[in-house]
Amino acid sequence: MAEVVEEITAEEQAELDKLEYTTKRYLTPKEIAAYVLVNFGQKNLSQFVDAFKEFFMIQFLKLNTTVYANINLFASIYDAVDDTISGLIIDRTRTRWGRIRPFFIVPLPLWLVGGYMMFTAPTGFSSTAKTVWALIAIIVYGLGMSYFGAWGLMIYNITPNANERNNLITTTKFFELFGTWLPSLVPVLVTLLPKLNKSITMKSVYSGFAYFMLALAACFAIFGFFNIRERVPLMSREEMNETSVFESIKQIFTNRPLFTIILGDFFNSFKSVGGSSESYFWLNNTGSLLNQTVCGLFTGIPNYLMVPLAAKMVKKLGTRVTAIVAGVFGGVAYMTLFFIGYHPFGQTFEDHKIANLAFVIFGLTICGLPNKIIQVVGPMLCAETFDWMEWKHGMRNEALVTTVQGYFTKLATSVTGWLSGMVLTWINYVPLTDSLGNAIPQTDPSMLEGIWAIFCILPAIARGFYGLSFILYPIHGKMLDQMTVELADIRADRLAEQERLQQEQLNNNTND
Repeated sequence: MAEVVEEITAEEQAELDKLEYTTKRYLTPKEIAAYVLVNFGQKNLSQFVDAFKEFFMIQFLKLNTTVYANINLFASIYDAVDDTISGLIIDRTRTRWGRIRPFFIVPLPLWLVGGYMMFTAPTGFSSTAKTVWALIAIIVYGLGMSYFGAWGLMIYNITPNANERNNLITTTKFFELFGTWLPSLVPVLVTLLPKLNKSITMKSVYSGFAYFMLALAACFAIFGFFNIRERVPLMSREEMNETSVFESIKQIFTNRPLFTIILGDFFNSFKSVGGSSESYFWLNNTGSLLNQTVCGLFTGIPNYLMVPLAAKMVKKLGTRVTAIVAGVFGGVAYMTLFFIGYHPFGQTFEDHKIANLAFVIFGLTICGLPNKIIQVVGPMLCAETFDWMEWKHGMRNEALVTTVQGYFTKLATSVTGWLSGMVLTWINYVPLTDSLGNAIPQTDPSMLEGIWAIFCILPAIARGFYGLSFILYPIHGKMLDQMTVELADIRADRLAEQERLQQEQLNNNTND
């Protein structure tokens, strides 16, 4: 008896084509390397600026702590206004190079100039001139970064394959670890180089390293522009024009997943107050900035394990539960460390210096375990949210979404930037320098305890509330499965329509 072979219907073949579209591998090794390098440059620059901007401007530019706090507050408000414009521009940009790639290059001069000014401390300036210099530096740098920040949207557009996207996120975060040690070299250099050569000052070391980081980030941004492609099919310019700005904003403000992420990020931003106090803690509480680098060598090691662990946690638990676990664990760890203290062996840190340093390093290692998990799961949560918008409304509006996120981030930054300066005022911190202008430690016990509280308590609160926020996150279980299937259909249909229109145009040109 002859075997009956069923023919595949056109509808079934179309479904198979859609499946192939969403599972196909798109990324080349060179493209992966380009994205990793852009991320490497930008993240390390941001890490350096976040870690040392405040310390440099207060310690070497000699800004008053309250003045610095108010400058940050004003700059953050300005950034929030500017981000609205930049978000709309980026979302509605359509060029031969794509929507996002042009912003790798166009804003580059702004953040280069602003970054240069932030880590340059002119001599002979009056207090007013220093204030104006710092204000211009922070605003210009922030303006450039508000547009260059579009590069971060590339992860959501570089491939329509969700698994390939998540693998790229994990790969990027892993290789990011090899570069995050660069800013950790700063405490070593500012400690040792002035001792080796009296003509080299701490100020010049901070400045030189800043210029190096700016140049590195700029080179990688240019490399990324020429070697990265955008592949997720977007609305055409005509379709975008049919959707008003008001409608786009309305869609965002009805996006529950987005506002869950915004709430989590808002709380998590307050960890930066503790981060900004890091140099103060190591210099004053432990007696040497060199201890900061020693600590970084040990606390950074577990991160190499946490990146692949984060990927496994997401696959097993999902993005939502992974975020909850990481946040709550971090909050409990920081609060436990605070109550134990930074010198459990002896009345002061110096009583048993080695043992106390070892304990602090161990404690901060435990506290830091969730860091990479949050960094890996964060972009995955955002990707799910952009997919949700496309699923519900047909539009991704990533830059405008990022703008809305930016409002709350800037709100948090306004508070944390102001707070990072004011907490130093509240504990009566006064920078001490030697005859050469190099920083020397404080010894007042109450001031040291105040620095320790800043270092631990706000990160504990930030991490804990970050994790609890994601109890409200709705994209999981059946909703996630349904979204994935239906979104594949939407994208395949859109791609087919775009290919049909291109073929019609080609045929018309041929006939003409």
